[in-house]
Amino acid sequence: QAQVVESGGGSVQTGGALRLSCATSIHTRCGYDMRWYRQAPGKEREFVSSILNSDITNYADSVKGRFTISQDNAKNTVHLQMNSLKPEDTAMYFCKIGACDVGLTRTYYWGQGTQVIVSS
Repeated sequence: QAQVVESGGGSVQTGGALRLSCATSIHTRCGYDMRWYRQAPGKEREFVSSILNSDITNYADSVKGRFTISQDNAKNTVHLQMNSLKPEDTAMYFCKIGACDVGLTRTYYWGQGTQVIVSS
């Protein structure tokens, strides 16, 4: 039973846009820590963006001004709007969700990833 599920990947041309979504069925006793990472072939996984407690956002320098992260609290979903895409954005994008248990210890869960391909 998948607890973190990404969607929205696909193939676009340079300058195009995609919107990734990540839905979770994991309950939390504190605000979610929702993050996006990506991994290009032959490279290490890298941080892209995060949103904490629905309002504290952070972005990698490489995506600032082009990507926007947002959270839909009603649906326990995080979105990543990606505009002005470049070939170097091509990667598998992974969602990572941090949720708290009764003791408020935060545990992180990964999704399976969604592929983004940007062609020149």
